[in-house]
Amino acid sequence: MNLLDWLPITKKETDLRGWSEVDVVIITGDAYVDHPAFGAAVIGRVLEHHGYKVALIPQPNWRDDLRDFKKFGKPRLFFGISAGAMDSMVNHYTANKRLRSNDAYTPGGEAGFRPDYATITYSNILKKLYPDTPVVIGGIEASLRRVTHYDYWADELKPSIMLDSKADLGVYGMGELGIVEIAKALDEGKKIEEITNVPQTFFLKKKSHKVNSGWNDLRLASHEECLKDKKTYASNFKDVEIESNKKKANRLLQDVGDYTLYINPPYPTMTEAQIDASFDLPYTRLPHPKYAKRGVIPAYEMIRHSVNIHRGCFGGCAFCTISAHQGKFVASRSKASIMKEVKQVTEMEDFKGYISDLGGPSANMYRMKGKDESLCEKCVRPTCIQPNICKNLDTNHHPLIELYKEVDKIPAVKKATIGSGIRYDLFLTNEDPSGKLGYDEYFEQLMKRHVSGRLKVAPEHSSDEVLRLMRKPSFNLFVKLKKKFDKVNEKHHLNQQLIPYFISSHPACTLVDMAELAVKTKELGYRLEQVQDFTPTPMTLATEIYYSGYDPYSLKPVFVAKTKQEKLDQQRFFFWYKPENRQYVKNALRKIGKALWIDKLFRNS
Repeated sequence: MNLLDWLPITKKETDLRGWSEVDVVIITGDAYVDHPAFGAAVIGRVLEHHGYKVALIPQPNWRDDLRDFKKFGKPRLFFGISAGAMDSMVNHYTANKRLRSNDAYTPGGEAGFRPDYATITYSNILKKLYPDTPVVIGGIEASLRRVTHYDYWADELKPSIMLDSKADLGVYGMGELGIVEIAKALDEGKKIEEITNVPQTFFLKKKSHKVNSGWNDLRLASHEECLKDKKTYASNFKDVEIESNKKKANRLLQDVGDYTLYINPPYPTMTEAQIDASFDLPYTRLPHPKYAKRGVIPAYEMIRHSVNIHRGCFGGCAFCTISAHQGKFVASRSKASIMKEVKQVTEMEDFKGYISDLGGPSANMYRMKGKDESLCEKCVRPTCIQPNICKNLDTNHHPLIELYKEVDKIPAVKKATIGSGIRYDLFLTNEDPSGKLGYDEYFEQLMKRHVSGRLKVAPEHSSDEVLRLMRKPSFNLFVKLKKKFDKVNEKHHLNQQLIPYFISSHPACTLVDMAELAVKTKELGYRLEQVQDFTPTPMTLATEIYYSGYDPYSLKPVFVAKTKQEKLDQQRFFFWYKPENRQYVKNALRKIGKALWIDKLFRNS
């Protein structure tokens, strides 16, 4: 490979191509990895495929004379901005608001190569340097901050990111389709302010300027009304979530100051041909050679030998941003496209025979959709599987079983492990005695062929009340999974481990709930490792409850652990077995009236 195999990130590389100017410059908070798991690479390759000259500026220095922002000059069409694969504040800070010491999307894992609120910082710089050049923002940070949102790190409600960024246009969700329409419109001579009817975009207009469209409108409570009343804000989220996950959504309007924010409805779920087209572009699947001496990029190391088989997630977990960004409906790649990428992985110089993941947002949702999709067009449920599995949902696991088997046939593949989380409620909630849906066959094949020592799952909690709010199944289903897991282990003489993930301090979770979690998991033989403290991230149900104190769907009050001490006390119950926590846990159990649980936890420990 040579430099021309990557999208250019230096002036030297555009000169090698003989370009006197570029059409689009994309700025990203991540290092440039030319791989379909990295958003800037995807958008760049998609635009390139449509004939545009695209250059990238990864992790520009925003503290110096801004030479990085100037190196390609003014693009012919627009600047595109993404903070990277993570919201920059989630990337920078822990749940306790401590500054992280590393950044997985930077060579060597070094921190400090992107600013806080990166989208806003980058956009403001460009608006000063090139005031007449359109700026289009996108990526997960812009996507999840498109409307009035709670910012945990500032501990305040913030307006749409459009206001502070001063950008001309925003794209939310996965941006391949929208970015091409925007580029074509500008290429045809349209002004950026005239681009108002592209799906999945958002923008501000003066209140006096009405924007007509063929969509029906739903007006949200204004930003100012949200600031005044937390219950109003909570109610707003319900409308935003429902419209983000409908097949036929309304256009959303929200007043903010002297402006009206317009959020156009999303595109229909990508067809197989559309998603294949995105993944089949000529990615090198490697970091840019510029980083060769700076160390590995941790996020890339995790996925370098993995293959993404679908997008979207109908789980709708309260603390998760996937459906808010990728959508509720699953878009699956064709077997041919997936196998083509698997072959590319096997041909990589460092491939040793092990594929680290064949998955997606949830590993076992491949090809799952409504049996009668006309019913899906009327659906307003934010999740297809909680509080029960929709009767119209096709949960057939056979397409996934066949895909796994096809990959197993490749001589160069010694083993393909499944690193993505599985939704075990999809194959455990209902019975499948005939095997028509492949529930048992899937789980046995998974354990026999695609688990490398440890199968990680996410029950998240043991309290049914907390799980109901999380939109997760009852803990009894995890107990059922463990029994099935142990049975398959014994049947096939395996030595696999089942590793559960849990969250503390989630809305509705009390100290009693955490104590019960400690007791229940101890009874199952666990000393927990895979745990985390709830971090409020923009535009999730749990975050809105954390800030407002209300469930947006019922508008009933919900308990929330907010102080550092409350959160620390809850977390201590994860690690009840550590010497430094034992006395605290015993005292806390007496205080909450659960002294009888002391013996349950510490007997024989």
